[in-house]
Amino acid sequence: MTKLKALLFDVDGTLADTERDGHRVAFNQAFADAGLAWDWTPELYGKLLKVTGGKERIRYYLTDFIDHFDYSGDLDELIVNLHRSKTAHYLEMLKAGAIPLRPGVARLLDEARGAGLQLGIATTTTPENVTYLLEATLGAESIGWFDVIAAGDIVPAKKPAADIFHHALEELGLEPDDCVAFEDSENGLRASLGAGVPTIVTINDYTRAQDFDGAMLVVSDMGEPEQPFEVLAGNAGDSGWVDVALVRRLAGDC
Repeated sequence: MTKLKALLFDVDGTLADTERDGHRVAFNQAFADAGLAWDWTPELYGKLLKVTGGKERIRYYLTDFIDHFDYSGDLDELIVNLHRSKTAHYLEMLKAGAIPLRPGVARLLDEARGAGLQLGIATTTTPENVTYLLEATLGAESIGWFDVIAAGDIVPAKKPAADIFHHALEELGLEPDDCVAFEDSENGLRASLGAGVPTIVTINDYTRAQDFDGAMLVVSDMGEPEQPFEVLAGNAGDSGWVDVALVRRLAGDC
């Protein structure tokens, strides 16, 4: 029997709906600041989400979506500077409280802490994006709730590579079966399963049609007692929201 010890969370799209009206908008603001007539529409951004990591996403746009980009300077430096500007815009949005947590997230975190479970973050977004989101939605003390925040370029290969999960497990001193991961995308699921971590998927509008084969459960969101989730795949039994009891049952810890 598995003994559940920790929950590992992705951030963008999982803890909060950050992509369409957060990161995308911040990218466009950074492009405008740099005098670039690039407009990442919601439809285009959905295609760009095939690639994880902001700098990687800009490069993917340049190689696969622009016929020709005439730039005489250092392209790597341009990408780094654009991403730095984008992050600054995004952090301002977070500080303004413009990006709330998804349904059920705060409740599950609170319940998991009360149950003595360790909490971890495993994400490709920057550490600053993680801390600002947590502080803006849960308070500054929430940073200390997490035993590991594995984020950004701390590992060389981003999702769907499993590196970020291997790093988080090593920092926690846990085995994959000691944990359950929460992801929102196929790339995230491939990463968590690649590390052997059982996974629950909470989809969003960008990821609904993706392949989540191998997930323990696929739901619309974490759900709340007054706002039950929609089950897309898997067996949630009589549960209408993700709580510690459901996670334990799915993980075989019951």
